[in-house]
Amino acid sequence: MRTFMRRAYALLGSWHSWWNQIGVSALRWILRLAPSERQRVFALTILTGVLCGLAAVAFHLTIRAAEGLLIDRALGASAPTWMLWTILLPTLGGVISGALLYYVVPDARGSGIPQVKVAYAVKGGRMPFSVALGKFALGVIQIGSGASLGREGPTVQICAGIASLLGRITALPRQRQRQLLPVGAAAGIAAAFNAPIAAVTFTIEEVVGDLDQTVLTGAIVAAAIAAAIERIVLGEHPIFTIPSAYGLHHLVSLLLYAVLGVAGAVVALLFTESLLGLRRRFQQLRLVPAWVRPGIGGLVTGVLAVVALIWLKTAGVTGGGYDTLALALTGQLAVKVMLALCIMKLVATVFCYSSGGAGGIFAPALFIGGMLGGAFGFADVALFHHDPSEIGAFALVGMGTVFAGIIRAPITSVLIIFEMTGGYSLILPLMIANMTAYVLARHVRPTPIYEALLEQDGVQLPHRQGPPPHALEQVRVDEAMTRTPVTLPSDLTVAAAVARSAPYEFSSFPVLDATGQLVGLVSEARLRRTLAERGDGVLIGDLADRRTPLFADQRLVEAVVAMDQSESRQLAVVEREATGRLAGILALSDIVRTQARIARAGGRSRGAAPAFSEVQETLADQPVFRRLRKFGSTADPQEGDAERALHYHMVTLAPDAPAVGQAVRALDLPPGVLLITIERDHQTLIPQGGTVLGAGDVVTILAPAAEMAAIQRQIVGAWSDGATSH
Repeated sequence: MRTFMRRAYALLGSWHSWWNQIGVSALRWILRLAPSERQRVFALTILTGVLCGLAAVAFHLTIRAAEGLLIDRALGASAPTWMLWTILLPTLGGVISGALLYYVVPDARGSGIPQVKVAYAVKGGRMPFSVALGKFALGVIQIGSGASLGREGPTVQICAGIASLLGRITALPRQRQRQLLPVGAAAGIAAAFNAPIAAVTFTIEEVVGDLDQTVLTGAIVAAAIAAAIERIVLGEHPIFTIPSAYGLHHLVSLLLYAVLGVAGAVVALLFTESLLGLRRRFQQLRLVPAWVRPGIGGLVTGVLAVVALIWLKTAGVTGGGYDTLALALTGQLAVKVMLALCIMKLVATVFCYSSGGAGGIFAPALFIGGMLGGAFGFADVALFHHDPSEIGAFALVGMGTVFAGIIRAPITSVLIIFEMTGGYSLILPLMIANMTAYVLARHVRPTPIYEALLEQDGVQLPHRQGPPPHALEQVRVDEAMTRTPVTLPSDLTVAAAVARSAPYEFSSFPVLDATGQLVGLVSEARLRRTLAERGDGVLIGDLADRRTPLFADQRLVEAVVAMDQSESRQLAVVEREATGRLAGILALSDIVRTQARIARAGGRSRGAAPAFSEVQETLADQPVFRRLRKFGSTADPQEGDAERALHYHMVTLAPDAPAVGQAVRALDLPPGVLLITIERDHQTLIPQGGTVLGAGDVVTILAPAAEMAAIQRQIVGAWSDGATSH
């Protein structure tokens, strides 16, 4: 078995090398066609629009096909079978999605918008393409099986992942990769809603956060191209077809539109508070495994869908509910049905999202608002004896009202209704109701829902932080930095550096000279670009970026200023008493994580961050890590817990050790055991799943004392003479 695994990983390594060679050849061809960076960015903008348009259409059609095969067939089955299948399918879809989210693609949970915001604000535009692929599959499974979630948010994450992949393939500088991410997001929104103008405003309002001219032009071009592709494939008609007679025919109706704005704010706040509160309860739930919890959301949705069909004789609780919403926009639903569906959809969506499902809240927000607005339309007809067509007009305005209160994108909330319906005659009621809902909801809860979700997970976006908080002024750089970065010697050729850096997800690497002194930083993108442009004759020491490094004893607020002045998102850190000696590397993501830890601690620690902080955050999504006690915990061990107390152990692998030649992911380690670092050839590596252990490696293990005997038998074969623990 061990021989087979060694051969398998050797084959995998050969395949990886072959793939890298193809990537370099493709990049060389791209650089010939577009030698300047400006040309490449423009070409990528067009290509992003095309690919995102195709991806969004494919996602839409695949979900529609899955719904036809699954939940629609269940709803149309004969009695009493339809009730069983209507409840069972969303539940099973949730459980399957939960298992994939927990064990395979944890970053694909939720709507995808928060992840895109973090990728843009913190990660320099980097979003793994595997997450985009996972989001596609999970969205099809969960929405197709009946979850009360929308496809629009996942479309944004999928398209952002495509844009990020294109930026990495073409070896764009980090700042250009970052600018390309919202271009993909805009293309995704444009194709999902058939609304290119609203896509651009949403990207600026929600993803970017300000009017960045470098992003705006690309977002406009990509959104237009993606929307054109969507219309070519799916047709030029808007998502909803409404009568042309809709408009403001009676000024007295403005009173009810204003009241609708107030009601929309109340419903939006109810939705937001319920979702955040229930999500927190699910996160704290211990009786049900995390991967099973999305099934609870599916179960609740299935039960509500059955109740709606039996009591109201209508669908709409499952999926986005666009077909039922179209009936409300034409005034074909009774007021009782609208009010009941408004409540049911709110409850179903809150449970599906809070339990950990993969899907968006755009479509449910529009559905809830449409039903609420339609009910106000009935009130308008009853009070003022207006034409029944006013019911549909109020439903249309209600869509934008609740959207504005939940999503907090006021300009988008007006434009998206125009583009989705093709009607512009209700602009005054829309502006009054939407702005009323937006202002009231923002007054009661200033933090928008996407950023509230991030804060609930301990992430504070930089653009919302305002003046430097106390943490930045008190915490030192060496308390937040990565202490064990992967380094590259300055005499390496570019090809060798590309091969050595390939197994790691890092975007930049410190370069050291023969004496171990820092030369500078070199980015993975620049290495690949240089290899494609100039071949293998260049030493990476000549490519290193020699920006002034930070000192380990500086405060984080000084590091933020230095990053801003140098237009960099990561800087090398050196010791003050031994200038040139590398101490670590500090990235903007390290600063954000440090603030998050202090915020989660409730301000108890204003000084030093916990040890191994970067390792903890880097590996926090691995299932084995979720079982570990938090680093830096001050809780006293309970009596009898000594054998379960965590200790660090160091072992040296002999040539005949069982683990030699095996990848980390192939080790069947007991729950609660974690490989922290690997010392190899005077370098410190952070283990990845594909890292293959070799003879002579010094491995640091975090594990309970009671587990070490079994671990050592598995890894080293017996207790190593060089093993230490503390």
